[in-house]
Amino acid sequence: MNLARTQMIGGLVINFGVIGYGYWGPNLVRNLFEVAETQLIAVSDMREDRLQQVVSRYPSVEITTDYRHLLENPNIDAIAIATPVSTHYELALQALEHGKHVIVEKPMTSTSEQASHLIEEARRRKLTLLVDHTFVYTGAVRKIKEIVSSGELGDVLYYDSTRINLGLFQRDVDVIWDLAVHDLAIMDYILPSSPCAVAATGINHLFGGVENLAYLTMFFDENVIAHVNVNWLSPVKVRRTLVGGSKQMVVYDDMEPSEKIKVYDKGVTVNGSRDSVYKALVGYRSGDMYAPHLDVSEALKVEIQHFVECIRTGAEPITGGQAGLRVVRILESASRSMKHRGRLVDLRPPVPVPGSLLPHTLNPALNPVLTVGVA
Repeated sequence: MNLARTQMIGGLVINFGVIGYGYWGPNLVRNLFEVAETQLIAVSDMREDRLQQVVSRYPSVEITTDYRHLLENPNIDAIAIATPVSTHYELALQALEHGKHVIVEKPMTSTSEQASHLIEEARRRKLTLLVDHTFVYTGAVRKIKEIVSSGELGDVLYYDSTRINLGLFQRDVDVIWDLAVHDLAIMDYILPSSPCAVAATGINHLFGGVENLAYLTMFFDENVIAHVNVNWLSPVKVRRTLVGGSKQMVVYDDMEPSEKIKVYDKGVTVNGSRDSVYKALVGYRSGDMYAPHLDVSEALKVEIQHFVECIRTGAEPITGGQAGLRVVRILESASRSMKHRGRLVDLRPPVPVPGSLLPHTLNPALNPVLTVGVA
């Protein structure tokens, strides 16, 4: 995109095209059609029956089975991609090469190499790239971020999340890439640091060869641990996250119609000798609980408005390419760990050791580990 065009859209409506009208596409289309700062120009999908749904609901919107018509349309400023994960990289790359700003559905890409390439391409062309980590834009998650950043919880001790339900089974990704990606994005947003290692176990009970149940454990350089449980074979739907701090603790239950967040003034204190567990005195603190007021705006609407503002100002989105890359790296490493039955994978880059041809991890205490990028 040239400078003149950037200045032209600086204070005007941003014109969008959407590629994909399957599961998530209709939500993107509805919000882009309704948000005052955006104008929906065209929708592309390979299936005619889906496009007819667009025509019946949004008769003013152009439709096509060839996504390239959207890329070549000079009136379209930005492209939203809601297609299978395996297509994200090629479609996003082509959109950037055509000078379009890009929203790409989660997860960002299939590999960290692809994600890095998209980040560099967007940077080089001065375009905005946002990954659709929708939960980050919910009032609940934004409130948790505010509470953690304020120091109200004290030192963060753990992050524990359960995201289970019956289906929807995916054919191109396992349960980690489908469900855990949400929790990893939330964790990346609210915690002050990133994990240094991950171990994951999972199993496949059905056709397709992809895991339908998995457990991820992530370790941090600080005294913090994170755990994520995801499952496609649960008889009940659970969306619950606990963030424990040294002062207070947060419970986030997304299935609650109201009071999705509850903050508990509960914890333990240890007095006495730290050298002997037998001399230590453990005290239990049980104070009040409160449910903070939350913004009830639709997350996707907030995300799109944020994307438009970033296009206008040149600011990096909250869930920009770097955030997407961090999540993809954990997903990649977790998948590799599962293939080795839970073997620890170091998330930090290997440090070369003089006189050795083999990579070594930053923390020898974590060995034996698999190092990212090493077979």
